[in-house]
Amino acid sequence: MSHAQLSGAKAYMDAVLTTLDRVMQDELELIDRAVTSIVETIRKDGMIYLFGTGHSHMLAEEGHFRAGGIAPVCPILSASLMLHESASTGTKLERTTGLGPVILSRYNPSPDDVLVVFSNSGVNAVPVEIALAAKEIGMTVIAVVSLAYARQAPLSSLGKKLPDVADIVIDNHGPPGDALVEVSQTGLRAGPISTIAGAFILNAILVEAVARIAQEDQFLPVYISANIPGANEHNARLLSRYRTRNPHL
Repeated sequence: MSHAQLSGAKAYMDAVLTTLDRVMQDELELIDRAVTSIVETIRKDGMIYLFGTGHSHMLAEEGHFRAGGIAPVCPILSASLMLHESASTGTKLERTTGLGPVILSRYNPSPDDVLVVFSNSGVNAVPVEIALAAKEIGMTVIAVVSLAYARQAPLSSLGKKLPDVADIVIDNHGPPGDALVEVSQTGLRAGPISTIAGAFILNAILVEAVARIAQEDQFLPVYISANIPGANEHNARLLSRYRTRNPHL
C-alpha cells in the first residue's frame, strides 16, 4: 500500500503532532502551575481527582491504577455519564444541572485535594458544576479544555463556562468540534484530538510532579507493572495507603 493511499491517516497524524507541539510551546507555564499544585497536594497526603463526562471520562481512567501512574490519583466515575450504558442518555445527562455536587460528594474530598476536569467544549453543566462544587470545598481546580471550542460553544443555563471557574486552565489546542481532518470537500471532519491531547497533558503533569517529589522522598507513589519483578510488594504498599480513599481500587 502506497503512502498516497494513506493520505487520511497521514493528515491525521500530522495534525495530531502539530496540536501536541502547540501544547508544548504554549502551555508549559500553566502545566508548571498545575504541577506545583499537585506536588503540594501529594506533600499533604492529599488526592488528585480526575473527572470528565462522555469520552472525557477516559481521561479520568487514564490516570487510574496503571503502570507508571501515581497512586494518589482517583477517578470520579458515574456510569450514567459514561458511554457503556447509553451514550445518548449520557449526552443528555452531562447537560443536566444538579448532578455535579452529588457526584463529587460521593468521594468526600478535602480542601487539600486537587480536581482536574476534562471538558473539551467547557460548557456542559456537569463539568462546570463539579468544578464549582470543588471550589466551594476549597479544592484547587485544574481544567483541560479547548479554548477555541469554549469560546464558540453556547452557555448552559448555569451562565458559566469551565474556563471561567477553574483556577488553572490548560488549552488542549483542539478545534471546535474536536475533529481535525476535513473529509474530501464534504464539510465533515474526522479524527478527534481531545483524548490524545488530554492524556498528553495529564501524563506530562504527573511525570513532572513525580520528578519533583523524587528530589525529596525515597518512596515514590508510582505503580509498577504487575509483570515486573518486585511489583507486587511495591504496589501492595501503595494500595494499602490509598485504598480507603479511592473506591475504585
